[in-house]
Amino acid sequence: MYKKIDKVRAHREKLKQLLFNIPTEGRKVVKTITIEMSNQKFWPGYGNVSIDSDGPDGFTHWGSHQKNPMEYALNSEQYKSGEYQLIIK
Repeated sequence: MYKKIDKVRAHREKLKQLLFNIPTEGRKVVKTITIEMSNQKFWPGYGNVSIDSDGPDGFTHWGSHQKNPMEYALNSEQYKSGEYQLIIK
């Protein structure tokens, strides 16, 4: 049993190593704010906000469940910077 776990861990470590060694030079910069409204009847007016940035400097992601997600996104410093594309799902 332990041998199987060690193989899984070895594969996972190898994948992590490969992921972190992917070259990022010349990668196109993509910055998005995604809003997805919740359709839960117990959470009216709530939704998910995801702020993502990907480019030569790496990938960043921040997400949150918010009341009035549109208002939250429009008041964020990322949106106000004008660098992020707003996506509403």
